[in-house]
Amino acid sequence: MKPTRRPLKAVSSWLRRQPPKVKAFLAVVSGMVALVLLRAIVHDHDNLFVAAEAVHSIGILVLIYKLTKEKTCAGISLKSQELTAIFLAVRLYCSFVMEYDIHTVLDLATLATTLWVIYMIRFKLRSSYMEEKDDLALYYVLLPCAVLALVVHPSTSHLFANRIAWAFCVYLEAVSVLPQLRVMQNTKIVEPFTAHYVFALGVARFLSCAHWVLQVLDSRGHLLVALGYGLWPPMVLISEIVQTFILADFCYYYVKSSLGGQLLMHLPSGVV
Repeated sequence: MKPTRRPLKAVSSWLRRQPPKVKAFLAVVSGMVALVLLRAIVHDHDNLFVAAEAVHSIGILVLIYKLTKEKTCAGISLKSQELTAIFLAVRLYCSFVMEYDIHTVLDLATLATTLWVIYMIRFKLRSSYMEEKDDLALYYVLLPCAVLALVVHPSTSHLFANRIAWAFCVYLEAVSVLPQLRVMQNTKIVEPFTAHYVFALGVARFLSCAHWVLQVLDSRGHLLVALGYGLWPPMVLISEIVQTFILADFCYYYVKSSLGGQLLMHLPSGVV
């Protein structure tokens, strides 16, 4: 008698057989269901943004564990860490000159740990750094964000330079993970601690995106008006959504590998 397949394995096999359009539709539906659940469970949706920053910090702690215990930085993108440090530093500056709150403290802690990771990769564990795989030039990321910030930025009463800086860190955060995805694309195999870190980034991005979407829904669109006028309000939401979808495919394969008991992730071509 043929044994019955496990439900999760059967669902995973069914998903793999579906065309890209069906997978994209299911991903959108899953995201909407998750938003509805979060809206029902979490009463103060500002806590979602705090949770997003906390999950990001947990991801950084996973990297610290890898660097200190395994004495290797193989598979980690130094350029992604540098981009993360840049947008966190700019966001900290904006927080100090615009609005100082709990997010400022969380960003400061995350920046400190990110700078420590950069130091370890650059100096202590340089021999294990996969520089040839970390081949995405930073100007491909920094220049478009800077130009976009000059064109589309907040219309608030703050100084012009501060408004540009605010927009720049929003756009840079949305794409700061691209060098890390490039490294994984080049290697095709992702070791556990790096996979945990990138998955934490994916969860953090989703929580941050959920925070903004639910805040807009709760305020019946008034939040967008508070952010200013023109293209800036929708660009904030678009940036959050872009961050989420950049990592969505990776998170799917991470969950799939975890359910299958695999220690190493083998990424199919075109995933990242």
